[in-house]
Amino acid sequence: MADKVFWNGGALLAPVPPVLVTCGTMEHCNVLTIGWTGICATHPPMTYISVRPTRHSYAIIKESGEFAVNLTTTAMVKAVDFCGVRSGKTTDKLKACGLHLTEPPQGSVPILLESPVSLTCKVTQIIPLGSHDMFLAEITGTAVDPRYVDSKGKLNLQQSGLLAYAHGEYFALGRKCGAFGYSVKKKRR
Repeated sequence: MADKVFWNGGALLAPVPPVLVTCGTMEHCNVLTIGWTGICATHPPMTYISVRPTRHSYAIIKESGEFAVNLTTTAMVKAVDFCGVRSGKTTDKLKACGLHLTEPPQGSVPILLESPVSLTCKVTQIIPLGSHDMFLAEITGTAVDPRYVDSKGKLNLQQSGLLAYAHGEYFALGRKCGAFGYSVKKKRR
């Protein structure tokens, strides 16, 4: 086995979900791409996004205390990239990308119709971390595109073509390799 090459510490955890975060209101909504996100806890359901304080959306989220995390698909990759390199201060990114909003049943932040899953979130804490501040938030609602829910009510996200981001590049998630707990599941006789 070959030895590994060692580098200094860096942000090289991959893949991560490149999500589109919506913030503001239906009348004045902004969308930005976030790569630094994940789940923190299940009870209560908690997530986070890390945002540079210089970003246009930072002040909107800080003032309102709410945002929505919208999962992205390979069909949305151009919009994901565009919303990560353009500022909502000077560009209507929703219009430029042809994205559409809807109001969720929970929360006041609009969500994206194009997203297979959207999480409405309420900020509970802001943690300064250096280049980014982490908005820790409770997930107050989940909106799912019914195309990905089967007749038994099971979510089938593998059909949506979820997008992944790894070290500056976008990837389509591949085939299913297993399910949680499959390695210890007892075989039927």
